[in-house]
Amino acid sequence: MKWKCSVRLIILWLIMMNLNACIYEDIELKQYLGELIFNDASLSRDGTQSCASCHEADRAFFDPRVNATSLDASTPGAVSLGQDDIALGDINSPSIAYVAMTPEFHFDEDAGVFRGGILLNGRTPNVLVQARLPFLSALEMQTTEAEVVAKVEDSYGQLMEYLYGDDVFDSVATAFDAVADSLAEFEKSDQMATFDSKFDKALVGDELLSDTEQRGLALFMDEEKGNCAACHPVPTADSLDVDSLFTDFGYTNLGVPKNNLVRSLNGRGLGFVDEGLFDNNEVTDVDLKGAFRIVSLRNVAVTPPYMHNGVFADLETVVHFINSRDVPGALNPETGLPWQAAEVDATKNTNEIGDLGLDAEEVSAIVAFLKTLTDERYESFIEE
Repeated sequence: MKWKCSVRLIILWLIMMNLNACIYEDIELKQYLGELIFNDASLSRDGTQSCASCHEADRAFFDPRVNATSLDASTPGAVSLGQDDIALGDINSPSIAYVAMTPEFHFDEDAGVFRGGILLNGRTPNVLVQARLPFLSALEMQTTEAEVVAKVEDSYGQLMEYLYGDDVFDSVATAFDAVADSLAEFEKSDQMATFDSKFDKALVGDELLSDTEQRGLALFMDEEKGNCAACHPVPTADSLDVDSLFTDFGYTNLGVPKNNLVRSLNGRGLGFVDEGLFDNNEVTDVDLKGAFRIVSLRNVAVTPPYMHNGVFADLETVVHFINSRDVPGALNPETGLPWQAAEVDATKNTNEIGDLGLDAEEVSAIVAFLKTLTDERYESFIEE
């Protein structure tokens, strides 16, 4: 096979160049293998879906495909289709750019809150565990560990053995663990976290924010105005990468309404209630019902739809919602109707959001600032 020949050439090149094999294997080659697996649709049950189907590299690693759950003809689906083009989940497929920097799910003793975890509902601790799940999910790739391992051995067997040992395929469990490990390493690669947005360039003096963008940043940080930075802290030029993602990795209930369109199509029904973080077995505090992880805002302007269930099509709608959710007579600009009730109303955050008092110009300024958080290669997707 062409790939097997390529593997032999890679290995021969490594030997000839006398590279430090341990460092190279553990980083570049595992990331390379992970990228191949990430893009390989043959690993799904019917050979129709890869990880990249729902996390497209050229589109900020989110799912840009329109489907029956799209809010309009141009907005990507609120949730993604499974490999059978029938199954529908209940959670919006988030961008996985920068995701590997998310800390493992844990309870922050100092702050008294849960932080981290990979899925928006906090039910998966880290990228290594998460990398296994889409293959086995009845809503996604719909296959088995054994089927994945057999296909990986056929396509990438030599490279797997070179990286993980000659006996890696002696056990399906061991080989599947290696597949997950390579995917997790790919998610840690530089292409996932470029830190080259307009904001990043402005931080080091290589670019200037416009007056509107600068005003939006000021409103974003102002404790008497947007106060968005309370949950989405703004980094400085000296911040560590993990502190530069515009999230504190905590959880809150934003009071997001149900996505009735999704529920009518995915079989869960309008009576189903997603209790978010509370469904994590480690969580017993009923006040966390309806809480979802506070997401990174990097590339937020080019990864619609929004909220954990994809209920809003436009970023400006999100800012309007945060600003006026609890204001009598306030309207959803996408529907012209009052904001719908929260899916879990009793525990919604009323201390920091819901009635911020921003006017329309201030909302637009915050949106303008959020657009500056777009990686350079995705700036062409920003809607003016």
